[in-house]
Amino acid sequence: MDANIPETRTDARADRDLFKATLPFSVESVKTSWWVVGSTFLLLLASLTGAALAPYWPLRLAFSVLSALLMVRAFITYHDYMHNAILSGSRFAGWLFRSFSVLALTPPRAWRFSHNYHHGHVGDINAESHGAFKLMTTDMWREASFFERIAYRVERHPLTILAGYFTVFFLSVTVLPFVRNPTRNWDSVVVVAGHVALIAVLWVLGGFDTAFFVILLPMTIASMIGSYLFFAQHSFENMHIMPTETWTSRRAAIESSSYMKMNPVMRWFTGNIGYHHIHHLNVRIPFYRLPEAMDAIAELQSPATISLSLKDIKACFSCCLWDEGLQRMVSFREFARAV
Repeated sequence: MDANIPETRTDARADRDLFKATLPFSVESVKTSWWVVGSTFLLLLASLTGAALAPYWPLRLAFSVLSALLMVRAFITYHDYMHNAILSGSRFAGWLFRSFSVLALTPPRAWRFSHNYHHGHVGDINAESHGAFKLMTTDMWREASFFERIAYRVERHPLTILAGYFTVFFLSVTVLPFVRNPTRNWDSVVVVAGHVALIAVLWVLGGFDTAFFVILLPMTIASMIGSYLFFAQHSFENMHIMPTETWTSRRAAIESSSYMKMNPVMRWFTGNIGYHHIHHLNVRIPFYRLPEAMDAIAELQSPATISLSLKDIKACFSCCLWDEGLQRMVSFREFARAV
């Protein structure tokens, strides 16, 4: 590197060059987009119908679990639509995804604001935690009050992820944005009312077991999977957090976002969301083109890699605080030993 060139200029040029390399992959195939959206939602509808009408409970359970996995894939298509990566000009797609937001407890207005904020600030330790799990440095932890520490531990606890239907999607994604700004997030009321009405109708027409197998159980499983995926994508060993003055979009994508290696089946159900470092580099890349971008761009082929193994899941939950001195994530126990 030329010593006369400020690092910020060099970083800015690297950001632009890498972003430009991704642009060819941000062009969607409308035909492919409709195929993945149409097939996913038809399969989800068929699976939910099976969960409602199958004659034996083990079969209803199997359909319910399958529905949960299909909800995760459907959510990725909704997520891409909200990023204008697929079908942004389609009125029908807009109505389809607004309807899905009721099932998924994800109001479009609140989701768009918080998720876009997350994309613009991930990896910046000085940013607010809108749209993301809160992350403290060890210095912040030392200065935090007792109640701030309790709230932080609760937010990042595995049980919070397991209860993601209530803690993440109902409270954090839907209710709290409305409480903070009712005018902007008025559609949260519509989503909650629609979700409760859907459960009530199924309960009246088919009994509690129908509501349970069609909505409550698949949403519990899908929310748990979705909450963990989002948590692990930005809380893992070898991630890097930076102050605002050295933050760049490229560094945030490559250093603060993981690549989650999965088998082909889970890659399909999760809509390639494991290629998260590429998604953060360019949100306009349709999910079905993310592997193609990684194969073509050398700079994207050596990311911080995690998996869905129990070892990696445990490691992710052990990444609790950012130690600015060590320049890595540490657990509460490790920090306590060092004090």
